[in-house]
Amino acid sequence: MSGTLNKVMLIGHTGDEVKMHWFEGGSCLGRFPLATNDSYLNKSTGERVTTTEWHNIVVRNKAAEICEKYLKKGDKIYIEGRLKTRKWQDDQGRDRYSTEVQCIDFTFLTPKLENQQEGTASQKKAQDTNTSVSDNRSISSTSTDIEEDDLPF
Repeated sequence: MSGTLNKVMLIGHTGDEVKMHWFEGGSCLGRFPLATNDSYLNKSTGERVTTTEWHNIVVRNKAAEICEKYLKKGDKIYIEGRLKTRKWQDDQGRDRYSTEVQCIDFTFLTPKLENQQEGTASQKKAQDTNTSVSDNRSISSTSTDIEEDDLPF
């Protein structure tokens, strides 16, 4: 054993859709931002202060395809991975650095039923902008009748 450890565990909300990059040979890479929040009580003012930290998440190949298919902006997800710092030069020749979380494992934490209800409601609104309250109730009650999708977990 080398005596070192590079492990990251995060639970947060996605800040955007997964952006896919495809390479020759069929491999792919997905990137998305993840927001984690921390809150504390400011002793001098007595106010609750919440700070948000943004993380750049990178997933590869089949995991990237799954994330692209099922993750939406605002979804809650558990990410397990390792930190990787990349170095490059900008247009002026200056060295730039970016730290990313290379995802090894993940678990979707937003309930599947919640995603279906939001999707069904937004689709209905797009079709009919004059939706009444009773129509919204029927949308949420019938959303459980949607066919099971092919989630791999």
